[in-house]
Amino acid sequence: MVSHQLRHVALHLLTPLLMCLGMALAYLGAFHQPEPNHLKVAVVGSAPQEKVLAQTMKDRAGDALEVVTLPSRADAITQLRDRTLAGAYIPDAQHPELVVAKAGSDTTAMAVELVFKQVAGQQGVPLTVTDVAPPANGDPTAQGIFFLLVALSVGSYGSVAAIGAAGTGLRIGARALVGVATSLAVSIIGITVAGPLFHVVDHDYAAIWALSWLYCVGIILVGIGVHTFLKRWTTLVLMILFVMLNFTTSGGIYRPELQSGFFGALHSFWNGAGFVEGARSLLYFDGGAGLDGRLVSLFLWLAAGAALLVAAGRHEKRRSPIVAQADPASVRQDAEEEMAEAIGV
Repeated sequence: MVSHQLRHVALHLLTPLLMCLGMALAYLGAFHQPEPNHLKVAVVGSAPQEKVLAQTMKDRAGDALEVVTLPSRADAITQLRDRTLAGAYIPDAQHPELVVAKAGSDTTAMAVELVFKQVAGQQGVPLTVTDVAPPANGDPTAQGIFFLLVALSVGSYGSVAAIGAAGTGLRIGARALVGVATSLAVSIIGITVAGPLFHVVDHDYAAIWALSWLYCVGIILVGIGVHTFLKRWTTLVLMILFVMLNFTTSGGIYRPELQSGFFGALHSFWNGAGFVEGARSLLYFDGGAGLDGRLVSLFLWLAAGAALLVAAGRHEKRRSPIVAQADPASVRQDAEEEMAEAIGV
């Protein structure tokens, strides 16, 4: 009897231990040593000395920097607003200037500033830093959108276990409708806290709320579909998808140019990056800078959730005679254990 209970406990401990391992690998792998990785910067000017400076920087930095020359400050600002450039240095014998867009990523702007402070320091002159896209007053570090992402994600994937465990008697379509309603509630909570309460979002409330809802409903529908097949392992899988691989690749703390290639590659299509970069585009870059591509990625995640629901519905229909013959007490115990695991997370 004791041996059976110990095996039962060990089985349930496997989930948090795997979560611990996954979180350590993901977070430390993504964040432990941020350093430039093909960080694109520009030297403004067409004279020979500007071209020599750009080439010298490129030769010394290797793969850390991609250094280009641009003919004018206006061209640099255009690329910064298009988010195809991390920073632009305007040489001057007495007053050199660095132009950045901190709302795109404060940590990237800091990395660029560190690079060009060394350049200006060699000339013995102070560097003036100009921010062409400052973040909201309620979000001076430009990372508030990332923490909104965290809240939306936890509210969404945490709801999946509750819907799956408590809604075992509901058809897949009914659970999906509950999920859509839950995603609406989560997105309203998120925009209310981030907007009127803390002013991380200070305009375009409707657009950011709609983006939040699209993000949340994608997670919940994927989760409900996955739950049919994985049951108590659903929380672990959702943690991998929407926490370990999601937060680390969202660009909310470090953008791809300060991470390894693996996390940078996921940034191009993962749903967390879709929300963070889409929200930044709406709030600080006039809805441009790749917003359309980010919306496409979020709709693709929603489509994946819809496809999983269809597959789950067919699977449940085939298994319905077996489920009908199952012991109700056993089904209830499994649901309670699953709920307890999810709440513990």
